[in-house]
Amino acid sequence: MPLHNPLGLSATDTKWLSVVGIGEDGVNGLSPRARDRIAQAEIVMGGRRHLALAQSLITGEARAWPEPFDPSMQDLIALQGRQVCVLASGDPFLFGVGATIARVIDAEEIDVLPAPSAFSLAAARLGWALQDIETVSLHGRPIDLIRPLLHPARRVLALTSDGQAPAAIAASLRELGFGASRLHVLEALGGPQERLTSWTATEPLPSFDPLNVLAIEVTAGNDARILPLGFGLADDLFEHDGQITKRPIRAATLSALAPRRGELLWDVGAGSGSVAIEWMLAHPSMRAIAVEHEPERVARIRCNATRFGVPGLKLVEGRVPDALSHLPQPDAIFVGGGGSDEGTMDAVVAALKPGGRLVANSVTLEMEAVLLALHARLGGDLIQVSVARASKIGSMSGWRPSMPVMQWMWVKP
Repeated sequence: MPLHNPLGLSATDTKWLSVVGIGEDGVNGLSPRARDRIAQAEIVMGGRRHLALAQSLITGEARAWPEPFDPSMQDLIALQGRQVCVLASGDPFLFGVGATIARVIDAEEIDVLPAPSAFSLAAARLGWALQDIETVSLHGRPIDLIRPLLHPARRVLALTSDGQAPAAIAASLRELGFGASRLHVLEALGGPQERLTSWTATEPLPSFDPLNVLAIEVTAGNDARILPLGFGLADDLFEHDGQITKRPIRAATLSALAPRRGELLWDVGAGSGSVAIEWMLAHPSMRAIAVEHEPERVARIRCNATRFGVPGLKLVEGRVPDALSHLPQPDAIFVGGGGSDEGTMDAVVAALKPGGRLVANSVTLEMEAVLLALHARLGGDLIQVSVARASKIGSMSGWRPSMPVMQWMWVKP
């Protein structure tokens, strides 16, 4: 809703907070408007490095962010109505402080002046088309997030956390069968100390400037651990004890769950966590909670989440339905185990958002009886999936059927 503006002021005149992106070239890289915003501010906030870069322009009070950093931005909110400028790295809304500010302060009160991001600068130095490559921020995040991006002949730009990160990522590439990949380390982009060096992942890497971007030209060896796109990853990619939704059934299950960007899944009776993991691999915005009561399986799920590059998978150890209380409301639920326990299906039906999808699988007569009753009471789709595999019968071959799976899929009104 537009601000009431009886004096005919420009949009920027009605905004008390400026967010200015600054690069390693400091004030030399700023536009005249960005310089004015810094110089005219009563208070300039930012990291100590940012404040030092802009020191020659600051006429008001310089305030460094509190340590530890407060994501609730209480210090900034307290200044509302005064002329304040926040300094940020490059583009404040690309893995930057801009998004944190916008969660607590209305966008109509903020004037944002971005500078080129580290990704933009890196792509420009390498001559890579930014729209054709994968980008990921590993700044303060697990380096395992890079694993799903490792596909043959692809290019990846990774914003790292510190000078040791490129060597750690190179070691991970070797472990995963991508040791022949070409690496480019771009340090202190945009500043007087900017440097670009190139290596392969098999070579020992030194430490680098803490401000660096790692560019990877992916080359896969014959044994590379490649995580294909789509549903139904090979069972042997997962650590499991046999309690895993098998590949063909898993593909059908995820198709029925119909993932949509940004949604939350409950994987109830998660076993190996395979359904939750594939759900999260569908898009970086996907979220999942795996609920499992067996401690050994919980450990396997945690291991699998790391191996598949989805460290954000949440784990809840406990028995259903008690373990489901106090969890955030899901957009979709998969029940792979524990569905015949008293109260479980009633709990998941009640918890699901309106319009959410519920999928439950069964290989036991007891769970089949539960699903038949639910189908009779609530409707939905009920199918049986049968899979047979060719195998040797003496000197010839024949079909050996697996246990049929009953699947109930329901959309909550």
